Amino acid sequence: MSRAKLGVAQTSARRVALAGLRTWRTKKQFADSIISNALSKKALQSADRAFAVQLFYGVLRNLTLLDFWIAGLRSAPVDVDLRDLLRLGLYQLFIAKTAEHAAVHETVELAPKHQRAVVNAVLRAAARDRHNLQKKADSQPLNIRASHPKFLIERWEKQFGAGASKALCDWNNTPPPIYARINQLKINRESFLGRYRNARPLPDVSNFVELPSAGNALEHGDCYVQDPSTSIACELLQAKSGEKILDACAAPGGKTSYLAELMENRGVLVACDREPARLKLLDENLTRLGVRIGKIAAHDWTKATIPEEIASEIPFDRVLIDAPCSNTGVMRRRVDVRWRLTPKDFARIQARQIEIARATIPLLKPGGILVFSTCSLEREENEDIVQKLLGAMSILRLEEEKRLLPFRDNFDGVFAARFRRID
Repeated sequence: MSRAKLGVAQTSARRVALAGLRTWRTKKQFADSIISNALSKKALQSADRAFAVQLFYGVLRNLTLLDFWIAGLRSAPVDVDLRDLLRLGLYQLFIAKTAEHAAVHETVELAPKHQRAVVNAVLRAAARDRHNLQKKADSQPLNIRASHPKFLIERWEKQFGAGASKALCDWNNTPPPIYARINQLKINRESFLGRYRNARPLPDVSNFVELPSAGNALEHGDCYVQDPSTSIACELLQAKSGEKILDACAAPGGKTSYLAELMENRGVLVACDREPARLKLLDENLTRLGVRIGKIAAHDWTKATIPEEIASEIPFDRVLIDAPCSNTGVMRRRVDVRWRLTPKDFARIQARQIEIARATIPLLKPGGILVFSTCSLEREENEDIVQKLLGAMSILRLEEEKRLLPFRDNFDGVFAARFRRID
């Protein structure tokens, strides 16, 4: 590609990132869907798509730090549109380490004419004073230099300690690799590695690989993109061939499809969720992955009446509740979660989790197994739920708990607990 064409393409990537940031700021949409939708409307080369994604998520990961620099560079008021541009430019200069002339010139080109002089002046001042600005940032509290809400850091410091909290923030600010589970309903590990030569096997997790891009393998149903930590709950459930199993919160289907694999595609696997769009995605994923035993059911567990698709299969041998949660264990993948959470959310989420558990436990046969799991790091959603369920339901006996912590285990954070119904 010529230098001129490269410049146009990278300007387009910056424009996509800027539009995405403005949509995120003004609409109640998740970052993942925003950037996916934005890229679907642009014919960018893969490198430029990757650059747009890097810019979009990079700014979101560093909002507080970028705003700290903006405050130090401009004393006059900064309106929201100007702030978006300055965030984008400063991210390129200080964090992405983009060449100064490109970071400044291309960001100025994105600005409306009446703001170009301001954007140019601020970014060039930042480039000249780079060392001093970075030094000032390094002396700031963790919530500023790592761009995490103060209340989250205080929670983590209390639970894990200061060093682990800093390590967790660093983890959350690191772009994640693409991990995928080999779908052994369609292809075995040896054949997968032979077909997809760019796949890197993961030590100690034989059915997972790291991929530079999952495109072809994903389209053919040969793998499912998910972190190795997601397998913990499925393996703790100990699903067996020929059983009846309920996946109570199944969409988008990663755990459901792994359960089908563990069941050797024999038995009944009821996969439930409440949102029509998520059920559609669940159906598409299970079909592509070759799951034949899936029975999809629409249900909200806060409602009393259980639909016939579920009621007709009661009692279940095993039930998986992969509960809705705060997602604090997967913040490096769900980049904007940190900006959506409030201190009041944890009590609300806990109440909903308990409501789901109370609704599903009676569907389990005596002697049956229940696994409750989250991708949260918070006690309210994990250990406290276990104790509340044990205290309220004498028919449950706790058999095992497992937890992965990103700063310790180098995978996404998860929690899972296995109970047995003993009445």
